[in-house]
Amino acid sequence: MSRLTHSEVHMVHRIGWLRAAVLGANDGLVSTSSLVVGVAAAGSGKPEVLIAGLAGLVAGAMSMAAGEYVSVSSQTDAERADLARETRELEETPEAELEELTGIYVERGLDRDLAEKVARQLTERDALGTHARDELGISETVSARPVQAALVSALTFATGAVVPLLFALAVPEARIALVVAGSTLVGLAVLGGLGASAGGAGVVRGAVRVTFWGALAMAATAIVGSFFGVTVG
Repeated sequence: MSRLTHSEVHMVHRIGWLRAAVLGANDGLVSTSSLVVGVAAAGSGKPEVLIAGLAGLVAGAMSMAAGEYVSVSSQTDAERADLARETRELEETPEAELEELTGIYVERGLDRDLAEKVARQLTERDALGTHARDELGISETVSARPVQAALVSALTFATGAVVPLLFALAVPEARIALVVAGSTLVGLAVLGGLGASAGGAGVVRGAVRVTFWGALAMAATAIVGSFFGVTVG
């Protein structure tokens, strides 16, 4: 007899790195493109535009990494504190913790006797892991990973940020703002669609919302650059 295997890939398994990757690439593309468009609209030459864009890439990547690391580290600290407290409670009041776990399973639909039986068996096998998962909502799948999040954010930010710089380098000075803005909108649409698809959401909706906010950001910086800019003679 042939044995059928059942394999599932859930979106929650991707959420840790997916959120940081999408945020980093989107932020890198939007912020650097907006910076390039704003500086170009101010009448600056190509060298000034490229220097500003490169500085924005480096500063943005470091900022994203630091911000993501601090943010996720705070989540990790909270998880560790909760686990430490749960460990103490399991040692000091095991019966109360068993009753608490039983109540959780009753609320989920099990009858009292079955809930208590399940709670006892799971407690005997892995008390802390069971309480972490069912009481605190902490599991290996969704647990915070600060270093991973920081590296992914920095790398994806730089990847997104390098796109407008390459276009700015390749086109004539007079067309930098137009070409960078157009290519960025296309890139944002692709990025938004891919991010939505990977996360299980609608592709069109994801592309539209990312493109809209990117266009708004570039328009704002272009207006600021045009208003405060001076013609370079």
